[in-house]
Amino acid sequence: MKVENINNLFTKSNSNAIEKNATEATTFSDFLKNALDEVNELQINSENYTKLLALGEIDNIHDVPIAAEKAKVAFQMTLAIRNKVVDAYKEIMRMQV
Repeated sequence: MKVENINNLFTKSNSNAIEKNATEATTFSDFLKNALDEVNELQINSENYTKLLALGEIDNIHDVPIAAEKAKVAFQMTLAIRNKVVDAYKEIMRMQV
């Protein structure tokens, strides 16, 4: 599994957001929704590969662990980003005005 592929997941959503921003105003919530949809799509893709493997309907067995690892890494990255956002929010809430 190449790091570039994982990086492309997030840069693709970022480039899509930039392209969309050029044509219309994109909100932060739209960007987050698109990124989460892509992570969800990877999770569903991994589940589908696993089902196909269990049914014996898959030709390339190596695709199953690759899809599972892509979904795992994307989910871990999403959790790491969420944790950073929560930490930043807590830090902002502790600031004196």
